[in-house]
Amino acid sequence: MQEKEVAEEKKIGMTETWLRKHRLQFIGATRHPMLKSIRDGTINLASFKTWLAQDYLFVRAFGPFVASVLTKARKESDDSAHDIEVISRGMASLEDEILWFKKEADKWGISLSNTVPQQANTNYIGFLENLRNENVEYIVAMTAFWAIETVYHESFSHCLEEGSKTPEEVKETCARWGNEGFGQYCQSLQNIVNRCSQKASDDELKQAELVLLRVLELEVEFWNMCYASV
Repeated sequence: MQEKEVAEEKKIGMTETWLRKHRLQFIGATRHPMLKSIRDGTINLASFKTWLAQDYLFVRAFGPFVASVLTKARKESDDSAHDIEVISRGMASLEDEILWFKKEADKWGISLSNTVPQQANTNYIGFLENLRNENVEYIVAMTAFWAIETVYHESFSHCLEEGSKTPEEVKETCARWGNEGFGQYCQSLQNIVNRCSQKASDDELKQAELVLLRVLELEVEFWNMCYASV
């Protein structure tokens, strides 16, 4: 019976199965009160500034993690040429992303050089560092990569939907991750995870699912950190 269930999960897409199974956790990460405050126009800009500075530090740690996923793709992927092309797009955008954070920090009067990671950020960065270990399977690291990017797309696209009252000064931020092009990129990452899951062992799938859940937990903690900063 269990084998039949696994086969059915792989048929509809393992990521879709996980998202259905853990829908409440996914909603918690993508519809956090801070995001709702952005969408309804009540965001305290001090919270936004905290997010901006802390996310800059996170992105700097995210780069080496993505590089490690790229290395795993070269060694372990059953379609390495395709996967490398997709992951490389993410790598290429990170340099521009860091420059964007610096520009935004200047606009908001934030000193990034004096910013230190808060505990929730330190935990998240440590999680990324652990995933860089060569013993971590490709599908596990890839699941984390897809989940992190997807949470941001789902979160910020929600703030741009019809009827939203997102303040003009934060709309550019929302558009950066909430746009359709970024959504298509997230779909490309999701397709890789679904493909890899077809040949993954039960243990690898369990580890990947646990990593997804941990990403969702860490995202909520990150939003909490920023939202409680005022």
